[in-house]
Amino acid sequence: MANPRYSSPTEPPPEAPVVATLRDGTKVKARIPRMRACNEKDDKGKLCVGHLKRFYGVGPEVTGQFGVDVEIYRCEKCRTLYLPNPEEEPRTGTLSW
Repeated sequence: MANPRYSSPTEPPPEAPVVATLRDGTKVKARIPRMRACNEKDDKGKLCVGHLKRFYGVGPEVTGQFGVDVEIYRCEKCRTLYLPNPEEEPRTGTLSW
């Protein structure tokens, strides 16, 4: 039986919704469950597929909208920002043994 939180290989993956657009044109999206690569499309409709990396250099506009302690990820290619999925456990903090 398939887990309802994750998509099946026969279905297309859901789109990450755009939450906000910053003044410089950078999009802020919400990650879908288990998302590791960017799904932003260029002008020709081609997927970016850049890896999402944890981003610590957020500016005052992002911290003003989403808070100081927000967990932000950024695509290494197109620089789109992603907020964590609320259904997944946060990946911040220290490792516990």
